[in-house]
Amino acid sequence: MLVLSRKKNESIVINDDITIVVVEIRGDKVRLGVEAPKEVPVHRREVYDAIQHGAAVDTPAKASEEPDAAGSA
Repeated sequence: MLVLSRKKNESIVINDDITIVVVEIRGDKVRLGVEAPKEVPVHRREVYDAIQHGAAVDTPAKASEEPDAAGSA
């Protein structure tokens, strides 16, 4: 595992087309922004695990986490 240190507003780039940005650091929580092509699925780990196990996820989605019908976040 590659471990990187980043400060607020700093980012990392994966494979030329995915960017992870540190949006906010508050206490022990870090908010990350993910910029990726529409065809690349991006999920929180618990959502990904639920999808892999075929379970329905019962958590309400925030507008900032899911693109709208037009595909923009």
